Amino acid sequence: MKQNITYAKVSNYGNRPVNEDSIGEFIGSNGKGFIVCDGLGGHGMGDIASSLVRDVFVHQFSTMEKPSKILNLAFLSAQDILLAEQQRLRAVKKMKTTAVSVVLDEKKAYIGHIGDSRLYIFNKNEVLKRTKDHSIPQMLVEAREITEDQIRNHPDRSMLLKVMGIEWENPMYELMKPIALKKCQAFLLCTDGFWELIEESDMTRTLKESTSVEEWLSKMNIIVQENGKGKNMDNNSAIAIWCR
Repeated sequence: MKQNITYAKVSNYGNRPVNEDSIGEFIGSNGKGFIVCDGLGGHGMGDIASSLVRDVFVHQFSTMEKPSKILNLAFLSAQDILLAEQQRLRAVKKMKTTAVSVVLDEKKAYIGHIGDSRLYIFNKNEVLKRTKDHSIPQMLVEAREITEDQIRNHPDRSMLLKVMGIEWENPMYELMKPIALKKCQAFLLCTDGFWELIEESDMTRTLKESTSVEEWLSKMNIIVQENGKGKNMDNNSAIAIWCR
C-alpha cells in the first residue's frame, strides 16, 4: 500500500545572532528527500557551509532517478563542492557542517548522516532506531563508560569526530541499512540544539497525542523552547515526517 507522506519543519535562532542550521526538502515523482545541516560555529562560516551542503543535497534530490543511489552522490558531491569553496574563499580551517538526510521512495527509507545531527525512526509511538552521533560522548557510550542519558549534558558533547569540510581519506558519512516504510510511523531529523532540549519520552508522548505532523512538531518545539529558557540556547532545527 502506498504511504501518505506529510511533513513539517522549523528552524530557530535560539539565543545566537546567526542561524547556522540549514534545512531543505524536495518532493519529486520518484522520491522525497529531506536534509538537515548544522554549521560548526566554533570554526567560523558555519552558516555558509550548512547552506551550501543543503543546496547541493536539494539539487541532487531534484535529479533523483534511483532514490537508493542518491545519498552517496549527495554526500560526495557536497563534500567536493564544500572543499572547493573553502579554497576559493581561503577558509580551509573554516566552513564545517554536520548533515543528516533521508530519502523516501514508495517502499523504503534511505538514511545517511555525519556529525551529531540526528534522525529518529518511530513506530507504534516508540523510538525504533536513531542514527549514532559521530561524537566523543557517543564513543563513550559505545565503550560503556557513560549512558545514553548522559550524552545531553556531557562536557564534551560538542566535540565531533566526523564532519563535512575536512579532508577524507575515506568517506566519513554513514549510511543506514534501508528500512521498509511499512515499519515506520514517523521520522524526526534534527540538530543537536533541538534534541539536547527534548527527551525521547517527550518525542513519543507528543507523537501519540498528535493528530497531524504539524501538531507533533509544534508540541515538540514548545518543549524545546521552554527547556532552553535561561540558557545560551543554540540554533535548533527539525523536520518531522509522517508515513500514514
